[in-house]
Amino acid sequence: ARRTLPLSWLFIGLGLLAAVAVPVGLAIQLDEPPEPRGATAQKRRVSPLPACDYGKQRTELTSYDDWQRTLLDTRFRLPRSYEPPDLVTTTRVGVGTDEMTIREIVLEDLDALVSAADVAGNPVDITWGYRSFRTQRWVFEYWTEQKGEEALKTAARPGHSEHQLGTALDFKTKGAANVDAGWRFEPAGQWMHDHAWEYGFIESYPLGEEKVTCYSAEPWHFRYFGREVAADIHRSGLTIREYLWRRLPTSSR
Repeated sequence: ARRTLPLSWLFIGLGLLAAVAVPVGLAIQLDEPPEPRGATAQKRRVSPLPACDYGKQRTELTSYDDWQRTLLDTRFRLPRSYEPPDLVTTTRVGVGTDEMTIREIVLEDLDALVSAADVAGNPVDITWGYRSFRTQRWVFEYWTEQKGEEALKTAARPGHSEHQLGTALDFKTKGAANVDAGWRFEPAGQWMHDHAWEYGFIESYPLGEEKVTCYSAEPWHFRYFGREVAADIHRSGLTIREYLWRRLPTSSR
């Protein structure tokens, strides 16, 4: 859900207030190989994981209580009307701006993560939280104008964005104007890669997994699952898409 662009541009287009600058280097490809993920560093591939085609199938788990199980990718989408009822401003835990919101269930662990990163000397901030179907449509149209069909690799179509769940956030180094794919190898990005799961957050689009996740790497994009589920995903060595696919109701496959 993804994909980021300067919020000032977005809010001008929507007639809102300007907010913060966010990632623009979306399609950067790095030469460094990705590090193994998970406690065993072994991938247990799910079969049959669908190809990265572009469908419009409504994801089956669309209740607000299904936030830990809802699979969104290039095939599965949320309905246009999906908008969590418990959205609160991220400034309640000292990150983002008044215009940025997230589901209230995320706040406690987000506060803990931000505090831990600060103590570790790698302070972080956020550039995006919740995005509505309407906002995501604007984001996708913007990147399509800029990149044509290439935008499909760097921006989710409306309804397909994890940001619409209200449990996905885009991070950056605190005080930085922006973030790009190189953030994965910067101190704050490395800290997030290594420790975010301990606070319930999983990197949705890791480097080296583009053929599995269906999108370009986004080391700044993390989805909240709660600490127990996040630890299980981390141990599995699977991407979010793989992990949720094997738990999807059979009727959706």
